[in-house]
Amino acid sequence: MLGFVIVALGACTSTRADTSATTVPGSTAGPNSAPTRTPRVAPRAAVPRDIYAGDRPGMMSPVVRNDPARIYVPNSLSGTVDVIDPTTATVIDHFAVGVLPQHVVPAWDLRTLYVTNDRSNSLTPIDPATGKPGRPIPVDDPYNMYFTPDGRYAIVVAERLARLDFRSPRTFALERSLPVDCVGIDHVDFSADGAFLVASCEFSGQIVKVDLVRKRVVATTSLNGGRSKPQDVKLDPTGRVFYVADMTRGGVYTVDARTFAVTGFIPTGAGAHGLYVSRDSKVLYVTNRDAGSISLVDFATRKVVRTWVIPGGGSPDMGGVSADGKVLWVSGRRDGVVYAIDTTTGALLHEIRVGSGPHGLAVFPQPGRHSLGHTGVYR
Repeated sequence: MLGFVIVALGACTSTRADTSATTVPGSTAGPNSAPTRTPRVAPRAAVPRDIYAGDRPGMMSPVVRNDPARIYVPNSLSGTVDVIDPTTATVIDHFAVGVLPQHVVPAWDLRTLYVTNDRSNSLTPIDPATGKPGRPIPVDDPYNMYFTPDGRYAIVVAERLARLDFRSPRTFALERSLPVDCVGIDHVDFSADGAFLVASCEFSGQIVKVDLVRKRVVATTSLNGGRSKPQDVKLDPTGRVFYVADMTRGGVYTVDARTFAVTGFIPTGAGAHGLYVSRDSKVLYVTNRDAGSISLVDFATRKVVRTWVIPGGGSPDMGGVSADGKVLWVSGRRDGVVYAIDTTTGALLHEIRVGSGPHGLAVFPQPGRHSLGHTGVYR
């Protein structure tokens, strides 16, 4: 699997008024944008009862209040992005980007979306107010991209170069490059207090823990003796357990956030890949790409409570939950389609034809104060 690509800000950067109260350097707005705001770094606090409590339906940031609801689909093999209107379930726009676009990544400040053009070594910015792309931004090997919880850094996951690049979230200038001694680093999530991150290394069957203060790897763990193929990483609502999808074993590992010890494995289906939290924080949606299904893991019991099978088979990969929590939108990686799935019944609502190799689609906007990157992780 290829990594996210960071997109540089260009003329398309939104100029929407900022309603936040604290001005800080390091927002993602471009040079032609209105003055931007930077996050105030809060002191460490106790782990909240639900780190996703701010992601409930209706809890939209004022920054995105007027943005139209859209599904942005990067077609890796076509080098294009399709834009879907979820109300009509139709493609309403289509434009070329760079070579091998992997994900569409919402910026920390919610003002810009970035298409990570892996092989073009660039990011294509999209203004979510208009849905239109801007000038590419040069960035080395952007397979995936994330933002630290305090908004201080954009982290470009340079999978091919085996490193994490800490960059300015505004200019994408490189501030620190961290080599990692593993192969295929690609997905990340952050601890509840923002002190560290956990990243998966797909081709060496490992996960690594990175201290974000010292910018160094402090622990490495092999999964299934290195025979696993770890993918997406997601912290549970309590902030105490990381879930790691494994395509080889077909399920998710649980990892203690405090000790970094693997505490269990939950079988879900062949090719377990993407992980998404329901709007009520009760279940984890696991896309099983090879099984053509989506499993629901109950956070309270850590058991699969339901499995939705895509009629006729499919290849569910990456996506996100609608703002109201009623629809799960997922790319069909091998089938050139996007699936819209009813989160109450598991019924397939729509199967929409897009370009070739659709990958990390973004549902935007969504509830939450800030985006931590990927296809949209909000806290």
